[in-house]
Amino acid sequence: MAAARVILLALLLGFVCPALAEVAVPQLTGRVVDQTGTLSSGDIASLTAKLKDLESRKGSQIAVLIVPTIGEETIEQFSIRVAEAWKIGRRKIDDGALLVVAKNDRRLRIEIGYGLEGVLSDAITHRIIDEYITPKFKAGDFAGGISAGVDRMIGLIDGEKLPAPEPEHWQAPNLVDLANPVAIFAVIIVAGFLRGLLGRLLGSVATGGVVGVFAWIAVGSLATAVVVGLFGFVAALIFGGLNFGGPVVGSGPYRRSGGYPGGWSGGSGSGSSGGFSGGGGSFGGGGASGSW
Repeated sequence: MAAARVILLALLLGFVCPALAEVAVPQLTGRVVDQTGTLSSGDIASLTAKLKDLESRKGSQIAVLIVPTIGEETIEQFSIRVAEAWKIGRRKIDDGALLVVAKNDRRLRIEIGYGLEGVLSDAITHRIIDEYITPKFKAGDFAGGISAGVDRMIGLIDGEKLPAPEPEHWQAPNLVDLANPVAIFAVIIVAGFLRGLLGRLLGSVATGGVVGVFAWIAVGSLATAVVVGLFGFVAALIFGGLNFGGPVVGSGPYRRSGGYPGGWSGGSGSGSSGGFSGGGGSFGGGGASGSW
């Protein structure tokens, strides 16, 4: 019985220990994630600008990850885990690529999504590593090596025919659209503030003016600005008196709510990824690895 327990424990340890030894996949906080402090802020900004420009022109996404070590895993195992978690590239187009550098292990890999395996084949990515990246790494120029490799990848992707990119998902909605819920809510917020400050009539008039000026700036049409301004005036008269729960201060016609309608408050601003996220791309293990 004791022998059976020992065998069972050994089997459990055999399954558990490798899992515990895996280095956690870093959080995707931007197009360039450097956990080693190797790249300067200027290097990161320059790389990010290149990669953002590529995405805006072609739709393809490239991300760069630098970690101190990948532990007991191979670079191939770690890289595919990151690729599957980050999902770089567009869904169903799978035009993503990932450059992973394990600095202390002196290993690197370019992981390629299904949709780019034709232009960035295993042989081509191997040449990019050998001819553009590792020579500079051996000289201690990590920023230069990464930049050279990324430039070569971008150049090849630029020559590939891919579906045109859609407008970025984080673009601001059309606030001039009178049926847009965001526009309606924004008018109500402005109206609530101005009515509380100036009174019902003057506050509504001021709301119409503010909304009209905003529409004029946004679309450059005076006629549209007048229509939108009238909409703002009417909406302020009808809905601007709603109280969203903020404490009321002052008295008489200048009584106003002490907080923003809806209880909004400023965020801490920490942990922002700058609006970047993977697009749902898939990877199948294509690419190449190297060392220096």
